[in-house]
Amino acid sequence: MGKISDALEKHQKERVIPLENLREEEPVRLKTEAPEAALVRKIRADHKFSESLVMLSAPDSADAGNFKVLRGQILFPRDREIPRSILVTSAFPGEGKTFVASNLATTFALSVDERVMLIDADLRRARMHQLFGIANARGLRDYLMGEKGLDELLVKTGIEKLSLIPAGRTPRNPSELLSSSMMTRFLEETRERYKDHFIIIDSPPTNITSEVKFLSKYADGIIFVVLAQKTPRREISKALDNLGRDKILGVVFNGYDQAHRSYHKYYDEYYK
Repeated sequence: MGKISDALEKHQKERVIPLENLREEEPVRLKTEAPEAALVRKIRADHKFSESLVMLSAPDSADAGNFKVLRGQILFPRDREIPRSILVTSAFPGEGKTFVASNLATTFALSVDERVMLIDADLRRARMHQLFGIANARGLRDYLMGEKGLDELLVKTGIEKLSLIPAGRTPRNPSELLSSSMMTRFLEETRERYKDHFIIIDSPPTNITSEVKFLSKYADGIIFVVLAQKTPRREISKALDNLGRDKILGVVFNGYDQAHRSYHKYYDEYYK
């Protein structure tokens, strides 16, 4: 009984603080930063890139997060080997294939140990150089015409592990060049000499050009970009069948708002 009475006496002497007198304090957040985020900040400080490179302009955005998920799905496939060369295409122009290819290459370069080579093979509407803020005076076109060697075309992007081969000036015969023996030689030389690289190719759209099927033969996998709520389902199915569904790594639905223009206008702009 003595111990019980002592405890009761001690309890009465304790100071009781009413709940309403307690101050609410914000939880202290640990100031941690992923190495990738620190690297992005350093890269952006040294170079000027397009805002479309969301991996650099908005690394904490939902879009950037989606590209990281896509990167993980490619690097850790369930039922196939890791693809070392990836073709990115779409059914029509304006669906976001260049946006996807550039950001996918960037997120690879920010994370994986291997280096990344990004190739702009859309000789009609080259845009990749604009996103990285570099000149397009020479590129793939010059190799295909026998004017430059592969080493002369590699351009540093400002991202340490990412190199770019721009498209170069628009040729008069893009379809013939992209389906030529020189293109075969280019793809084979690239794979042989840069075995430690992931190779990502931004190709022309499938439904208005003939050379994409030729290019797809030399890729380990294909990412097909679809403009959400716009690309007709039958055109998607037709393109996937034409490319070979066994090579399709996935279909990316690009949900950016687009002006409602007819595909006939796309055709006109594409071939100008």
